[in-house]
Amino acid sequence: MPSRATAIFSCFALLVASSTHAQQTRPREHFQNADVVYDWVANSRGDELRTFISHPRNASGKVPVLFFVGWLSCDSIESPEGGTDGFSALVLRLIDQSGYATVRTEKPGVGESQGTPCDQADFAAELEGYQAAFRSMSKYAFLDADRAIVIGLSNGGGFAPLVAPPHAVRGFVAAGAWGRTWYEHMLENERVRLTNAGKSAAEVNDAMKAFAEFYDLYLIQGQTPGQILSQHAQWRNLWYDAPGGQYGRPAAFYQQLQALNLGEVWQNVDRPVLVIRGSKDTVMSRADSSAIAETVNRAHPGRARYLEVQGMTHGLTVEKKFQAEMVTIILNWAKEQLAAGKTGTPSSQRSLPISD
Repeated sequence: MPSRATAIFSCFALLVASSTHAQQTRPREHFQNADVVYDWVANSRGDELRTFISHPRNASGKVPVLFFVGWLSCDSIESPEGGTDGFSALVLRLIDQSGYATVRTEKPGVGESQGTPCDQADFAAELEGYQAAFRSMSKYAFLDADRAIVIGLSNGGGFAPLVAPPHAVRGFVAAGAWGRTWYEHMLENERVRLTNAGKSAAEVNDAMKAFAEFYDLYLIQGQTPGQILSQHAQWRNLWYDAPGGQYGRPAAFYQQLQALNLGEVWQNVDRPVLVIRGSKDTVMSRADSSAIAETVNRAHPGRARYLEVQGMTHGLTVEKKFQAEMVTIILNWAKEQLAAGKTGTPSSQRSLPISD
């Protein structure tokens, strides 16, 4: 009678074989230390969404899982050309170097995923895809779903606890993330953008008064930028993006982000949390990211840790090179949480290189 380990690997081999046809139709990633299963999950709208489940080679039995929650843009979570930016470099290195299994999900309308094109899809459809992928882990014999670490990147770091019930994971990593309202995030983002563009303090002040009203109508009252500008022609010189949305996503996407109560989301997380931000991040401010750690620690003292990496940008680079230390930081922290057991030890007792 075959051993349990043999049965697990037989199952894994069948899964890899079943995805061979799909792999022949498009370029795929290649790893030295991991194999990838290509599979599908569905959201409530019936969209089939591509998933990527990696398994470390030469591992036997069930292995812990790193579950990725992606960024805001419509860029694919799959990187057949390698780590062309900081986020993809981090994901690929964690897959190949961690010794853990990993789970990734493609957004609706991206890559092989079905559904409304990403630049028209709302946040709810995207969130459902992540939730479905997390639930699907139970069907893979080689995944130890009871030892999962959720890693949220950029926008995904803010809502990561919505992907899985906090009690079902060992910890959360939020890199370059946000923990306040999207309205607050955008007002601060606009101030930084205008200042970096060389506007005078007086010009910035006047623009911020207008943007406060603009984003109220847009994010809270539910209008599109185009509808707002048709009623307020005096603001047309302020707007720099599309009439139907922003940063390649529709207005509804950001209105749904604004509707989230991340204070409530994070105060219910009684699991270790590692918040990482680069000191040169001009997309997510220190206030955006530190809000996560502050919220968690207010409700569950010592659970969250805030780490600021000197000189690192939002794209996880220092002087235009990927900050490879990110891999070490995340893996060391993940190993400690997995070793601590299901309840975990407050992460403030851990020794991480913190920079204030």
